[in-house]
Amino acid sequence: MSGENRMNGENRMNFELTASMMCADYGHLEREIRELEGGGIDSFHIDIMDGRYVPNFAMSLNDMHYIARTTRKPLDVHLMIEHPNNNIGLFLSCLRKGDTVYIHPEAEYHPSTTLQKIINAGMIPGIAINPGTSVETVMEMLRIVKKVLVMSVNPGNAGQMYLPYVGKKILKLLSIKEDMGVELYWDGACSADKILEYAPKGVKGFVLGTTLLFGKERPYGETLRDIRALKL
Repeated sequence: MSGENRMNGENRMNFELTASMMCADYGHLEREIRELEGGGIDSFHIDIMDGRYVPNFAMSLNDMHYIARTTRKPLDVHLMIEHPNNNIGLFLSCLRKGDTVYIHPEAEYHPSTTLQKIINAGMIPGIAINPGTSVETVMEMLRIVKKVLVMSVNPGNAGQMYLPYVGKKILKLLSIKEDMGVELYWDGACSADKILEYAPKGVKGFVLGTTLLFGKERPYGETLRDIRALKL
C-alpha cells in the first residue's frame, strides 16, 4: 500500500482487525501470536470446523485453548459445526468473559437456546450469516445477538473469491443495525478495497486472512499499520 493511502491520525476511522488463525503457521504458533500482538491486532479469530456443517476440518478445541492461554487479546470463536448446542459448554469453558462466540443459525434446531447459553456464560453472542442466508430469516435473532459476522464467501476454506451479491446484504444490515443494536463484521476475501468501501459505511471489523495478512513475507506490524492508514 503506497504513501498515497496514508493520512493524519486525526482523520482515521476506527475499525477492528482480527487475525484468522486458521491461516497462521502452526509450526511456530506462539511466535505468530506474539508478532500479531506486537503488530497491533485487535483480536484472534478462531474457525472451528467439523467436516459436516462445512466440507473441511480446521482448528480444534485444543488449538483454541492454546491461543486463549497464550494471549490476553479477545478471541472471536466462529463455530462452523452442526448442532453447537450439544457441545457449547466445551468451548465456553476455554474462553474468558467478553470473548465472542458466533454460531450459524442453520446449524441448530433452536439457535436462540444456544445463544442464551453464550450470554449466560458472559460471552458476546453472535451469528454468522452465509452468502445464501437472507437477512429476513435471521431477523428475530438480530434482537438477541450483539455481533453479526457476514460471510462474503462460502464458509469452509481460506483463499476463496468474494461473492459480489453479498454487498447488497451488507447494505441492508447496515440500514437496520442501529435499530437492532448490532455491529457488523466482514469475513472472507477481505481486501483493502473492501475496507475502504465498507468501513466508512459502518462495518465495525474485518477478519484478515490470506488476502491481506498471512503469507505475504513481510512483518505483520507493517501490514497492519498500512491497513489502519488507509485513506477512508
